[in-house]
This record gives sequence, structure tokens and C-alpha cells, in this order.
Amino acid sequence: MTTADNSVQLQALLGMIEADARSTADLTGRGSFSQRVMDAVGAVPRHEFIPNDLSIAAYDNRPLPIGKGQTISQPYIVALMTDLLDPQPGDIVLEVGTGSGYQAAVLSLLVQQVFSTEIIDSLAQAAAQRLSRLGYDNTQIRTCDGYYGWPEEAPFDGILITAATPQVPPPLIEQLRPGGRLVAPLGTPYSHQTLVLLEKDANCTITVRNILPVAFVPLTGSLGEA
Repeated sequence: MTTADNSVQLQALLGMIEADARSTADLTGRGSFSQRVMDAVGAVPRHEFIPNDLSIAAYDNRPLPIGKGQTISQPYIVALMTDLLDPQPGDIVLEVGTGSGYQAAVLSLLVQQVFSTEIIDSLAQAAAQRLSRLGYDNTQIRTCDGYYGWPEEAPFDGILITAATPQVPPPLIEQLRPGGRLVAPLGTPYSHQTLVLLEKDANCTITVRNILPVAFVPLTGSLGEA
């Protein structure tokens, strides 16, 4: 799925992700990510998920614009959020904010099924076609307001929100299975955001842990920016 040149760049990117993990260990509590997560990131051809005119930057460890005011996340952040989710092979997970489909592709290599919502229909359609073409057949994309999740497929073992929201939408907490994890950037658009890990225990008690400062585009929709 990658050319020889892309393979070299991808290996360099994995090294940068590992270096970032070590440098942020005091904040995240993890100086490295699981080998399963790193293998998944290393298996996804990031150049397939960005506009052609940005292909030279495909394996840079930074976010890139994908159109419609949206971005593909920094690979380190993708790896961190995925690792925090602790995905298992039998899991059913929900992603809110499909974008280009890159995060969904990484998750698809780690879990049984990925459901992903995207409020911008053109991005949702393009991502669905891209994921299908590349063989990520255990992903399903829906155009909708992700604030409300995907109730008919709930409960989910894990939920990722890939856009900043002032608070975790209550419907998503309801759709998280007891024992599940939710990872999201909380805060105001483009600034004063914190990546958080929310856990729901077997008794449905919620705990939230702050991980590190981040900067994401805002979650949009009927209540996403409320």
C-alpha cells in the first residue's frame, strides 16, 4: 500500500512519534505506545488520506488541512488517542468526526468494527469511498450530527471524539459500555483545550483524567458548539 519512498518516510514518522511519546511522558503517563498501536499507525498509508497537493508533507508529524475547514490530525496525537482508548480485537468503537478517514483506518486494524460519524456530507462520502478502496472493510461511515452518536449500534467499547467540544456530549456517555473508555479534546475552539480520558466503570461511575493540552478544530452541529 506504500511505495519504497513512502515506506522510508513512514518509518521516520514512527520514530518521531516514539520521540514525542517519550518527551510527553510526564503529562500522559506513558513513555511509549503499545506495539499494536504503532504497528497499526505504521500500516496505514497517510498519503492516501490527504489532498494530492500536500503529498510532500504526508509523513510529517503535524496536522494538515483536508478542506471544508477540517484537518487530519498530527500522527502523534492519533497514536496517543488510540493508545489511550486501549482498543481490543473484539471491540466495537465509535469515532465522532471522520474527516478524511485516517483515524478510522488506524482503529479498523485494532478492533472488530468502527462506526464513524461526519457532519460534512462531502467528507463523509469521500472517506467512505477511500476506506472501501483501500480495503478497510470493517468501517462504516454515516453523515450525521455526531453529538448524538450512533444509538442503534450502541453500546460501544470505546469512543473517540476528534474535534473539540466544551463538554462530552451526554448521549455519547450513555452509549459507552460499562468498562469502556472515551477520549476527547475538551475546551473552546482552537485554544484552551485539554485531551481527556473518560472511563465508565462496571457500576457506570464516570472518572475523567486530563492528559495534555491540544488544539483541535471545533465539534460542529446542533449542540456541539453550545
